[in-house]
Amino acid sequence: MRVEIKARNNAELIAKLQETLDEEVTEVYINLRPTKEILVRILERAPNVRKISCPPSLYPKVSKRVIAALAQMGIELVPEGYPRGRPRKYDERTIREVKSLLMKGVPAKEISIRMGIPLRTVYYLFEQTERG
Repeated sequence: MRVEIKARNNAELIAKLQETLDEEVTEVYINLRPTKEILVRILERAPNVRKISCPPSLYPKVSKRVIAALAQMGIELVPEGYPRGRPRKYDERTIREVKSLLMKGVPAKEISIRMGIPLRTVYYLFEQTERG
């Protein structure tokens, strides 16, 4: 069973760990840096846990010794999260198609009208194809 626990600070996280974890839990996601104290609480409350995950930005801050100790116990600590930043407006297929038309010599204005993409975006993609 997988459990996601999100809190604003360590004290709140520890309190939520005490409430939500039990012996059925095998995967835990926490949104704060997994300190030794937090990991001990997880292991006390959920002895069958096999995977603990945290945000990718916090993973490098976890001690290598802690990761190694967990690995010896058969528990993996992994970064898991969602990509940050603004989502792309156009998918990769559309971008490839615009670049392909540009390479064939189709005028930017025609591509803009045909595909419903702003002319400035077509020029931006053209600049990218020339660089890379």
